[in-house]
Amino acid sequence: MSELHHEVSELEKKSATAARLFDIRRIIGGLFTLYGVIVTLAGLTADDAAIAKAAGVNINLWTGLSMLALGLFFLVWLALRPLTPPAPPTHEESDQNGQDG
Repeated sequence: MSELHHEVSELEKKSATAARLFDIRRIIGGLFTLYGVIVTLAGLTADDAAIAKAAGVNINLWTGLSMLALGLFFLVWLALRPLTPPAPPTHEESDQNGQDG
């Protein structure tokens, strides 16, 4: 019985690690931050002709900064509120579930 309990706890740890690894906030935050840096750099190196095309607004710079801010927001949110796996059912709860059906 102890070996089974050990295997179950190992699987729960792996599941929690996988859930944290594939948290959508990490993916969105990382991509927006990466693309935000790239677009911001494009905006910083924009020439006058490109700015004139956009009615005098350096659209790459403002879009890049916005994307960077959004990406950092998601990453900070992830750091402040990490994903916690649900608690495993207790022995009493699993007995009740078995009697219901």
